Amino acid sequence: MTKNVGGMDKWLRIAAGVILLALGLFGPLGWWGAIGIVPLVTGLVGTCPAYSLLGFNTCPLHRSAA
Repeated sequence: MTKNVGGMDKWLRIAAGVILLALGLFGPLGWWGAIGIVPLVTGLVGTCPAYSLLGFNTCPLHRSAA
């Protein structure tokens, strides 16, 4: 899997994942907060399957020269 998530995108995904999980555990979201696992994992791993399908890349080290 090539890395396609980088920089600010990575940190926003991690923050959103943690917030959603916290709202699920301690707040009003309940089990819906488990959806926070997706942005958390994609931020930590640095790969987003949806980005691969759509051809997006925010990782500056792996951008192809066009």
